[in-house]
Amino acid sequence: MHSNAARKEAIREFKERKPFRGTFAVRCMATGQVWVGSSMNLDATKNRFWFCLRNGSHPDDTLQNEWNVHGERTFHYEILEKLTDDLLPLGVADLLKEKRIYWIAQLDAKPL
Repeated sequence: MHSNAARKEAIREFKERKPFRGTFAVRCMATGQVWVGSSMNLDATKNRFWFCLRNGSHPDDTLQNEWNVHGERTFHYEILEKLTDDLLPLGVADLLKEKRIYWIAQLDAKPL
């Protein structure tokens, strides 16, 4: 059993951890369709997307429809690119937008 001190240390480390920022793709392996987006927190975005899709409430209708037809097992979340930590905060949103546009063109994907 874990000690209370070890638990508190693990919680502290989790809270201090910096989220990964970057671009991601959601792929339907059954149809080959790809959706691309960008996020300030890639891990949280996957959790949010899968939660919404499982509950039938994702805002992108085409993605939700494909999920409903083909099921969760045919979908994959892929991190395409992570941004470095040394970026100025003011430029991050613009850079994420540029990266998203780049990956949409590269993968012939739909935007998220």
